[in-house]
Amino acid sequence: MRNYENLFVVEECELPLIDLELLKGREFEREECKRKIAQASQEWGFFQVVNHGISQDVLLKMRKEQMKLFKKPFHEKMNDKQLNFSAGSYRWGTPSATCLQQLSWSEAFHVPLTDISNSIHHPTTLSSTMEQFATTVSELAHNLARILSERMGYKSKYFRETCLPHTCYVRMNRYPACPISPQVFGLMPHTDSDFLTILHQDEIGGLQLVRDGKWISVKPNPEALIINIGDLFQAWSNGVYKSVEHRVVTNKAKERFSTAFFLCPSYDTEIRSCFEPSVYKRFTFREFRQQVQEDVKKYGYKVGLPRFLVSTH
Repeated sequence: MRNYENLFVVEECELPLIDLELLKGREFEREECKRKIAQASQEWGFFQVVNHGISQDVLLKMRKEQMKLFKKPFHEKMNDKQLNFSAGSYRWGTPSATCLQQLSWSEAFHVPLTDISNSIHHPTTLSSTMEQFATTVSELAHNLARILSERMGYKSKYFRETCLPHTCYVRMNRYPACPISPQVFGLMPHTDSDFLTILHQDEIGGLQLVRDGKWISVKPNPEALIINIGDLFQAWSNGVYKSVEHRVVTNKAKERFSTAFFLCPSYDTEIRSCFEPSVYKRFTFREFRQQVQEDVKKYGYKVGLPRFLVSTH
């Protein structure tokens, strides 16, 4: 059973801040920028980027459309045919929760990129804004994945070939004000089951992560996007890049909004280390997801990568 003591004793910090404009500079500037990206991925598992190529106009429009969507009545969010999203895209709470600590005080739309591109045939302000957001953020994710793999000495089209529009997702989150904060989380402590996550959050704050065995609170930066390493990249890099546990805490007085992009492969993609001897067994993304679902059902939380460690016996 996890130890949930001292969960709310946290310090605020700023994540490593990287200016991606340097990737357009002279060779030594480009190399220094790439070095910082890799270093933050090794030491923090999280960093933030500015001059990332996604305009503030698109980010503000995305936030505005997201807020409008969440204001709809519950039955419309559940069954709105105009949205053209796959069944089950709208989610709330934690269906598997067995106690208060496992309950997520949040609602979300978890949407595959193909749903977004298909909705363009019947365009709405929401669908066209999501398309702009998803296209630019997806390209950023692929570029960062390429940089991180090249820093490992591995040049490949692996991420372009395995992380496709029908396997990647945009997730729009709303965390309502919570009268019993901090007894429940907006999002339970977890690691992300993907290669990379790109997050745009509002100024309310609430994102926290583990560093040096302690929970720290991420100071919001309205100009920046937050990047974090997922489990698959940790396994692929043989443990060099870190997938770090994080959570969202609720706010008693204010609701919080965020939008995340998840760089995911197809379920049949084999995840294996780019180096030998490997810390982790080879596994498919499908096997990983199934194990996560079994553990959540059994224990109420995700175990994740420790399940796939190569036995030392």
